[in-house]
Amino acid sequence: MEIVLEKSQVVDLRLDLHKQGISIGDDLNLVVNDQDQFILYFEPKRTIWSRFFYKSAPKVFGLLHPNDAEHLTKYLQNASKIRVKVVDTVPKHLSADNIDVAYAEDNGLHVINTPEASSSSVAELVFAHLLGSVRFLHSSNREMPLEGDTRFKELKKAYAQGTELRGKTIGILGFGKIGQEVAKIAIGLGMKVLATDNEIPSAPITLEFFNDQKITFTIATVDKEELLKESDFITLHTPAQDDYIITASEIERMKDGVGIINTSRGGILHEVDLVKALENGKVQFAGLDVFESEPTPEIQLLMNPEVSLSPHVGGSTKEAQDRIGIELANQIIDLPRGRCFFNLGGRFSFI
Repeated sequence: MEIVLEKSQVVDLRLDLHKQGISIGDDLNLVVNDQDQFILYFEPKRTIWSRFFYKSAPKVFGLLHPNDAEHLTKYLQNASKIRVKVVDTVPKHLSADNIDVAYAEDNGLHVINTPEASSSSVAELVFAHLLGSVRFLHSSNREMPLEGDTRFKELKKAYAQGTELRGKTIGILGFGKIGQEVAKIAIGLGMKVLATDNEIPSAPITLEFFNDQKITFTIATVDKEELLKESDFITLHTPAQDDYIITASEIERMKDGVGIINTSRGGILHEVDLVKALENGKVQFAGLDVFESEPTPEIQLLMNPEVSLSPHVGGSTKEAQDRIGIELANQIIDLPRGRCFFNLGGRFSFI
C-alpha cells in the first residue's frame, strides 16, 4: 500500500501508527518523491481497515489501485481541476465486504463503488471455465504437453465424451449485475436459465446485437431448492455470507454429474465438501476463480484434475479496468470535497 503525504502530515501519522504499535521500519517504508511529498508504503492485511486507519484517513489525499491509476488520473485531469495523488490499495483478493460502511459514513467518509464495471468480465470467465470443463480442456491442457506425442490416441478417446451447453440448464445463485450478465451469455448459447435471489423477484435481460437490434427477456427467480434439483451447472454470484451457502447438504440435492462454478467469493462454497463430491462423482467438475485461503489455495484443489483454476482474475480485463476508472472518476467528480472510500471492481480504497 502507498500513502502520499505532505511534510506537515508525516509526524501526525507517525504518532497515530505508533499508538497502534506500528513503527515505520520493518513493516513500513517512508520515502520522499520529487515533489517533496512523503510516500508511505506497506502491505496491508484485513486489519488495515481498523479504526486507527479511519482516524488517519483525514491526512491522506487519495488512494487508487495501480491498474486503474493511469486511466483515472488522465480522466480526472482532463475532466476537472481535482488534484490527484496516486497510491496503492488493499490486496486484490479483498472485496467490498471488508469495509465497515456504517463506521466510515459516521466519520464523514463517502462510500461508493463501481458495481457494473466488471460484470461482463466476470460473466465471461464463468463461461471460460464452463466451456473448458465440459470439453475437458482443463485436463487435456495438462496432459497433452506431457503425453500428447506418445499417447495421442488414448487421450483422444479419453476426452471424446464432451458435453454441449445448448439445451442444458444453468442455475445462477445470486441474480445481481453479474448474475444477469451470466444469463445473457447463457441465453445466447441456447441454455435454459434458472436464477435464485432473496432480494430480486425478477429481472429484465436485454440482449443487444451487432446490427443495433435488441430483445428483452424477463426472468423470474425461483426458490433455491428448485435451482439445485434442476440445474445441470450451477454458478455462484452472491455477496459474502456469514456461512457457506453450498455444502454437502446442498450438493446432495443437486443432479448427479453437476458442474459448479465459483467466481464470486471464497468462503461461500465448502471446499472440503466439494473435493469429496468430486472424488465420488456427484460433482463432475468445478471451475474456481476464488478460494477460502487466498492467496494460498489448498493443494487438494490445485492438484485435482477435475478442477479448472484461475487466480481470482474475474474482473481483471483491460476493458473492465477502463470502465472502472471512468465510472469511478465520474462519481468522484460529482462528490462534494471530502474523503471517500471507493470500490475498484471489488477492491476498496479511499480518498
